[in-house]
Amino acid sequence: MKNSIIKVSKQKLYGSVTVSGAKNSALHLVTASILSDEPVELHNFPNDLLDIHVHLEMLKKLGKICVEDNQYVCIKENKERLLSTTLDWKDRSIRNTLLILGALITRFGEGKVPLPGGCNLGDRKYDLHIMILKKMGANIWEEEGFLCGKSDGKLKSVQINLPIRSTGATQNAIICGTLANGKTTVWNPHIRPEILDMISMLIKMGAKIKVYGQKCIEIEGVKKLCGVKHAVIPDNMEAITWAIASVITNGDVEIINFPFEHLEVPLVFLRESGMKFYRGDNTLIVRGGSPYPVEISTGPYPGINSDMQPLFAVYGACSKGESKIVDLRFPGRYTYAEELSKMGMAYSVKGDLLKIHGGIDLHGCSVKAHDLRAGMALLLAGLVAEGETIIEDAWQIERGYENLNNKLELLFK
Repeated sequence: MKNSIIKVSKQKLYGSVTVSGAKNSALHLVTASILSDEPVELHNFPNDLLDIHVHLEMLKKLGKICVEDNQYVCIKENKERLLSTTLDWKDRSIRNTLLILGALITRFGEGKVPLPGGCNLGDRKYDLHIMILKKMGANIWEEEGFLCGKSDGKLKSVQINLPIRSTGATQNAIICGTLANGKTTVWNPHIRPEILDMISMLIKMGAKIKVYGQKCIEIEGVKKLCGVKHAVIPDNMEAITWAIASVITNGDVEIINFPFEHLEVPLVFLRESGMKFYRGDNTLIVRGGSPYPVEISTGPYPGINSDMQPLFAVYGACSKGESKIVDLRFPGRYTYAEELSKMGMAYSVKGDLLKIHGGIDLHGCSVKAHDLRAGMALLLAGLVAEGETIIEDAWQIERGYENLNNKLELLFK
């Protein structure tokens, strides 16, 4: 565990910051490495993230060898020892265990993993994952805090119709289809940058995958996947965080390695809400601006991700007027607003609608990070609040923001 407390005071951000490799992409690429017994080398890899540490330790528990260096990891197997199909893990779990289960059953015909953890974001069941595995021929059951699965031979190809555009379910269907018998088709998938990054790596490994936009994905099963060298895409959540931070602090920040093509819709909303930015070859320069009220609704990519709405809430709190946020994916994801209210933010919740009454000066106090994005929202608020803000359970933030303290120090001028 890293920092349990972060202290932050009012600051203007100036200078440049480089966006790290995407946490959500890196986690899934690491899981996909289970599908091959050959080395998987990942560059632009966010080694310093807490969730990455957890995942790599999980792989080591299974028997993988993980060699880490600066922004690099090589995952390989001990040829003298077969991988375990049971993840005997007693420490903090992450939701990615669902994908680990899919990868183990796909390759070995069986798997046993801890029930998933991660951020508490309301109703996040894993029935879609169970549906996919069962439909492809696996028997799935819960047993003493573990989720277990077993198939009679290789998984079989099927038509998978997802009732909602689920990122995790789409990824598990792809993972399971890569080594299954025949062609698996996933209808109504959630096509987003992290999924396309995983598909890109799997194709390099020998997988046969075709993407037909948001309509469907076709996966033709192969007998074996080979090793690969692959670079993780930049983290779009980190990128949009620095952009918002620059505006609300009236700063001047050059964001290097900015994934502009992954953030076109959020940037349209922010530009229309007062953000002033200039685009370079692989950079975005955000020169302050005055935040105006925002009205957003989260939705599937390329729309505004549910992860972004706590950051937009702080943006709205810094504007004069009423902002409205609707999160239809995780309608219970407004608990962070209560923490922000301790700092002076006025808000109200009616059904799925969060209203923020902006223009009230924020003040520092002691608050608690209930999850990753809520924690970063509190940190952003601390950058504009009068006095010192103390964020408890700040390790939540370091689950998804690599080298956070170092990057902040470089921007505090």
